[in-house]
Amino acid sequence: MSLLVLTGLILLLARPSLDPARIQPIVLVGAAWVVFGCAAWLVRKVAVRLAVALILVGGIAVQVVALTGPPQNSSDLYRYIWDGRVQAAGIDPYLYAPADAGVAKLRNDFLWSGTGSHHYVDCVPNVKNTSDPAESLVAGCTKLNRPKVQTVYPPVAEAYFYAMQMIAPADNSTTPIQAGAAVFALAVTLILLFGMRKLGKDLRLTALWAWCPTVALEAGQNGHVDVVGVALAAVALLLLARTKAKKRKGRTILGGVLIGLAIATKVTPVLVVPGVLRRGWFLISASAVAAISLVYVPHVIAVGSKIIGFFPGYLKQEGYSTGTGFTVIDLFVHGGKPALLVAIVILGAVALAILRFGNPDEPWHGGVLMTAAALAVTTPDFQWYAILLVMLVALDGSPEWLIIAAGGYLANSPGLVIDGVVLHAHESRLMGYGGGAAIACACALVRYFLTRRAAAATAAADQAAAADQAAAEVAGSDAGSAADAVAVDGEALADGIASGGAPVDVVEPTAIYPKSISVTIGTNGTPEFASDDEAMTLDSAPGRSAG
Repeated sequence: MSLLVLTGLILLLARPSLDPARIQPIVLVGAAWVVFGCAAWLVRKVAVRLAVALILVGGIAVQVVALTGPPQNSSDLYRYIWDGRVQAAGIDPYLYAPADAGVAKLRNDFLWSGTGSHHYVDCVPNVKNTSDPAESLVAGCTKLNRPKVQTVYPPVAEAYFYAMQMIAPADNSTTPIQAGAAVFALAVTLILLFGMRKLGKDLRLTALWAWCPTVALEAGQNGHVDVVGVALAAVALLLLARTKAKKRKGRTILGGVLIGLAIATKVTPVLVVPGVLRRGWFLISASAVAAISLVYVPHVIAVGSKIIGFFPGYLKQEGYSTGTGFTVIDLFVHGGKPALLVAIVILGAVALAILRFGNPDEPWHGGVLMTAAALAVTTPDFQWYAILLVMLVALDGSPEWLIIAAGGYLANSPGLVIDGVVLHAHESRLMGYGGGAAIACACALVRYFLTRRAAAATAAADQAAAADQAAAEVAGSDAGSAADAVAVDGEALADGIASGGAPVDVVEPTAIYPKSISVTIGTNGTPEFASDDEAMTLDSAPGRSAG
């Protein structure tokens, strides 16, 4: 029932026209998170085989209903489509901005009409560039975000956009690129099921990923490329966690390569690096850097410094390079370079602690802490950045950290009215990420102390059982010694008789009756005794002895 309700809520978020009550999206999202929590809790009591079937069916259902509507609260998907079209035309995606004259011929009505519902309209004027006419801006309105700058996405993401354009051109619909992200989300579900089975973990934890509202809304509905990077990171973590001495070098290199490719898809998977470096810091670092370099080289050759794209502009726009984007830190240090320094120190300290004390057999635990800290410190406007955290939480089995992912939707809801108070962007980010992190940390501490108490009780019980076993063994040893002593005495006795050794006390008869005796059974079953000595009578009456 919980899964049905969750699927219905995701459908209302994907297709607002189906909601007759016109409930605010943030309310529906909150309800979806509550129902998701109930479903994930209840599935723990279901048999594993049935639970796996429910996880797969439910994961497919929420992805399918999510992609039935257009993207909401994000226009990134349209940029994916555009970058795929540019590459399909044989042009490097880092060469031109979408509004440049050099790619004006690739415009179509779907991306550049700028009319109708759910269109994210950004209009640009005509601007001539005398040094390079191909970079002149051509007037038009588009659904693309930041049409006047080059793409911000790394090479592996661009390769994914190109592949999707080749497989299913999205010339008049967002469905192909949404379906691609949904497929990757389901692939992560299968990766987690397979990996947890190999690790001997509870397969039912996969529900924390498969049914999570963040995964449904940001993969199936908004089609974010982050899910591709998450898939690569998941495989890398499972490989490195299962690395043994005999196969360490090959698996370590492959794990490092996959981490590098994940980072070259979306930079956020760099947050799992501190948790895996103890498995072989040099091999992992070298292989990751090699993989990243390999995918960047063709673009560097083609466009040179333009490969940097909009990344510096993104850091400035979000306030990270200027120190104004750290909402929680701003409570204590008011922006600027000091706030940036504090953010670097906090994240650096968390990374060093994970590197020093982390368990390389469970690198996802360090990944959870590092990703949660990064979200709490950077307080991004984009809730889909938490999709990496969802995967790590599923592997780690620590659902309390999902509160931060849920808080991302509150953080991205400026203008929300709560009890007559309007939340501005700064306040919504503070409540979403700051409040979410505080609650998650409190829950994690409770879990830690409860786990320690349970471990202490188990250890005490084990010690008592060991003491009882030792006492039983001692008692058994004493009884065995006594039995052995008796056996030895018996053997000695037998040996003495056989060898004519020490005499043994024998009871001798006190008299000998030389006559013969006959026994006759009467008709009534009573025995009668007779002897050659007529003077002697033998009485067989009960209670008396003869002879």
